[in-house]
Amino acid sequence: MNSLTSTTYDPAELAAAFVKLYGGTEDSVKIYSSPARINIIGEHIDYNGGKVFPAAINKYLYVAIRKRNDSKIIYNDVRFPGTFEFDINDNFVYDKKNDYANYLNGILSQLKAAGYKFDCGFEILMVSNVPAGGGISSSSALECGFAYAVSETFGFNIDRITIAKLGQMSEHNFMGVNCGIMDQFIIATGKKNCAEMLDCATLEYEYAPLELGDYRFVVMNTNKVRKLSDSKYNERRSQCEQALKILQDSGVKISNLCELTPAKWEEVKGAVTDEILLKRAKHCVYENQRVLDAVAALKEGNLEKLGQLLNASHKSLKEDYEVTGIELDTLAETSQKQDGCLGARMTGAGFGGCAIALVHKDKVEAFVENVQKVYTDTVGYAAGFFSCESGDGVSHWN
Repeated sequence: MNSLTSTTYDPAELAAAFVKLYGGTEDSVKIYSSPARINIIGEHIDYNGGKVFPAAINKYLYVAIRKRNDSKIIYNDVRFPGTFEFDINDNFVYDKKNDYANYLNGILSQLKAAGYKFDCGFEILMVSNVPAGGGISSSSALECGFAYAVSETFGFNIDRITIAKLGQMSEHNFMGVNCGIMDQFIIATGKKNCAEMLDCATLEYEYAPLELGDYRFVVMNTNKVRKLSDSKYNERRSQCEQALKILQDSGVKISNLCELTPAKWEEVKGAVTDEILLKRAKHCVYENQRVLDAVAALKEGNLEKLGQLLNASHKSLKEDYEVTGIELDTLAETSQKQDGCLGARMTGAGFGGCAIALVHKDKVEAFVENVQKVYTDTVGYAAGFFSCESGDGVSHWN
């Protein structure tokens, strides 16, 4: 099975590695963990005022941190050679050559802008067991894990929702990426054995039991190289805005598409005469309902129903929202036919990236082998696979 077992770093070794690098004693080093995430269902509706249903998973990034006696900041990573040095009094600005350090400096810039004061510098050693670029939000794990570690180290005691907002503000104001807040939110507030229904319009959220019994989520990475210019994300967003405006102009009193129930949509959809806009809006309305149904299914312990909703979500993303492509369709549709798989769908922005499948733990190895063969024969190169369980949000590890 193509998994992460051969490259997983044991965080118990991190304090010793820190001392070897920086000196001092292991008991002076604090280690914090930050999870990756999957979005179980609720795709492309976060920017339409919809609800999403993510879960933190048990793939973690670890941040070892210690205060210094001077104002210097030093960043190192176990897997990536090279040291980044700054000063806590710097006016932090984005610089491409700073690589991953930009994510950390972005958080510091937002903390300083919010009025937090640093009395000294600090040193960091990080390591990640989160697959980079795998569509499970390695960058948000980095932002939130670092923000939490700094907050705890300096006694800022920043609450978890503010940690999530710091990550989003760093993306917006420092990295220049106009992202939503789902990734940072679940990474900051996630709980083991739970998924979280988040209302993207209000940031109200509730936990739902994620008791999967003998089933596991398998994350499947298309390994497709995605260029930003290839993405139709902005086009989809614009189409939804157009559909919303048409409905509002026809007298429907809503502020976003996901306020419509499926029944209400069927009543008012006649106002949208453009076939493309009709399909885009339909996806938003029904996908939002699928989130509500998924939460209900989990509360009832009905994993078969959850699997059916995953399949329906993928079909809608393929036919109505048109954001899948041959790679994601091959993974999801092949998965749906496998013994022991209750359901599968693309997850994330689409056009590449990842899909997820809900698979019986005893069938995972055969599942991966079968799906990999069809995928490689169809697409021409291999996909990446790993199974996962739910995990905790940002935490003090040691």
